[in-house]
Amino acid sequence: MMVVTISENLKNTGLTTDKKVLTSTVGMKDEAKGKMIEIVLGKSDKFDSLVPPVTNGKTP
Repeated sequence: MMVVTISENLKNTGLTTDKKVLTSTVGMKDEAKGKMIEIVLGKSDKFDSLVPPVTNGKTP
């Protein structure tokens, strides 16, 4: 799953922390849509020191 890979990469680089991870197939009426996964991430304490701020679409 691409979503899980991206989430794990962001966590491993120290940019995010997990807040909530949910998976569900209950109540799915359309099997063609597949399974649902919800991953909620939050900024880590060191996020602002790792990612430069963006102003007017440009980094300083």
